[in-house]
Amino acid sequence: QVQLVESGGGLVQPGGSLRLSCAASGSIFSIYTMGWYRQAPGKQRELVARISNGITNYTDSVKGRFTISGDNAKNTVYLQMDSLKPEDTAVYLCYAIIGSAERKYRYWGQGTQVTVSS
Repeated sequence: QVQLVESGGGLVQPGGSLRLSCAASGSIFSIYTMGWYRQAPGKQRELVARISNGITNYTDSVKGRFTISGDNAKNTVYLQMDSLKPEDTAVYLCYAIIGSAERKYRYWGQGTQVTVSS
């Protein structure tokens, strides 16, 4: 069993910053990818950023503002969010693809609320 525990969400003013963390624990053989989705009310779930073997990808709306990074020793991924905008308001969900070369599974965190408002 694998658990993903997120932290770091909250309320911030426009232009402010937040740092999200997601730590994986449990029966981890190998982590292939970790990343963040977000879901705002009435909108589809959106992939925000992911990191895999050191390669990062971002959705266009956050490029230049968000930075994803990982600490392999801690099985943890971070999302540094700068220059936050009201449209970044959403529940941010961490995910990880973990397993072996033969079989991989996707795991989800519980989600953390990010609210950008003055």
